[in-house]
Order: sequence, then C-alpha cells, then structure tokens
Amino acid sequence: MKTEKDTAAFYKRLEESLKNDTTWPAVYLYKFIVPTSPEKIVEIKTIFNDASAEISSRDSSKGTYTSISINVRMKSPEAVIEKYKKVSKVEGVISL
Repeated sequence: MKTEKDTAAFYKRLEESLKNDTTWPAVYLYKFIVPTSPEKIVEIKTIFNDASAEISSRDSSKGTYTSISINVRMKSPEAVIEKYKKVSKVEGVISL
C-alpha cells in the first residue's frame, strides 16, 4: 500500500517529466482500469465532463473490468495531476 509520501513523490516526478517532455497546452491521454460498474464509469467520465474530452471504454473479455481511455487538451502538468488526483478517489480505479 502506498503512503502519502510515496504518492507525493510520484506526482512530483510526473510533474517534472511532463514539464520537460511536453509543450503546454497539449493533448494528454489518460488510461484507467476500473471494476465494471456503471456508477464508477460515470463517476470517471464526470470528472472530465468540463474538458470536451474524447472518452472511449472497453470491457475485459470476462466483463469484470472496464478500460477507459480519455484524450483531452490540458493546460499544464498541474492540471493533468489534478485530474489524476480526482480519479484516484474512485474506489478500485487503477491509473496506467
């Protein structure tokens, strides 16, 4: 289980990487895996509702999990991380 310190360090490394590798604003691809549940899928989609995102989803072969891909134009690395933090509150979500 990750501690708050590990999580903060991860987001700091991600922010530095995004700053160094990308010119902002830019289109960013988010990928998530979530247990198949209409409520959880809607919850994730709602987080990106305000951003005119292109969202696609696909169920696993057994239908247990759903992968969600979201292409969206983001203003900055901080904005990217803010969305990750919001999605992380959805129970059972895995960010790729």
